[in-house]
Amino acid sequence: MGDLKKILADAGLVLLMLLPLSAAAQQEYVIGEGDLLRVTVYDNPDLATEARVSGDGKISFPLIGEVAVNELNVADAEKAIAAMLEAGYIVKPQVHIFIAEYKSKKVTVLGEVAKPGIVVLRGASTLMEVLSDAGGITLNAGDTIVIQRKLISQSTVSAQEKIDKDKAKGEMSVVVDTKRLFEDGDVTANVPVQAGDSIYVPKAAFVYVNGEVKTPGAYKITKGLTVLKAITISGGFTIKASEGRTRIIRKTEKGEIRIKAKFDDLVMPDDIIQVPESFF
Repeated sequence: MGDLKKILADAGLVLLMLLPLSAAAQQEYVIGEGDLLRVTVYDNPDLATEARVSGDGKISFPLIGEVAVNELNVADAEKAIAAMLEAGYIVKPQVHIFIAEYKSKKVTVLGEVAKPGIVVLRGASTLMEVLSDAGGITLNAGDTIVIQRKLISQSTVSAQEKIDKDKAKGEMSVVVDTKRLFEDGDVTANVPVQAGDSIYVPKAAFVYVNGEVKTPGAYKITKGLTVLKAITISGGFTIKASEGRTRIIRKTEKGEIRIKAKFDDLVMPDDIIQVPESFF
């Protein structure tokens, strides 16, 4: 799984970052403060303007002065400018707006990504696109990704997502399985993200296998990982191993405890599986 994640982070996901926003998505993009708009009017090159949306949600445009565009999608902003031009200056103007810089819609990405911090959304964006812009997930990423957002309608969320609603805070958490997202190619796991989302990629939990196994070390805990599976991924027992004396060293609130391991026991974060050497 680690190799696949690395390939996606280093190659496949980066390609998503380079894809231009479709014309339809451009038209639906909701303009906000800080966005840089490139406005042209067909057959009127002298009116071509680049303007950044001000703090009060307006841009300045030749002939008509200030135009309120905040919270309008591109299509409606084009219509608003065209109507103002047609009111006394141009007959049936054809206005086109191109978003030169996306600045108003942002999400926060934290945890096991290459470049944690603020990611600016370039129109309608998905989880994979945002993770790509954050440099991709690291090899230490866990099995889930958590999106924290303001409470939205239940109908807009996939039934396959786990949702925890905190009505007091007016927030919800969308939990996405990384295996579904990266390995299974489940499109429902590639959920849309919204401005203001906080995306957290937790670090994976590890189990430590030492003693008489072929490749002692730390291994990422995956769902359903048992003692036997952990020993298997560490290369299996050596010929010197005393398989029946395998122990789990586990940290608890009262300190470390030692447990005689059963091969079908599920491992827990930070467990140490110790395989001693046989006396004979």
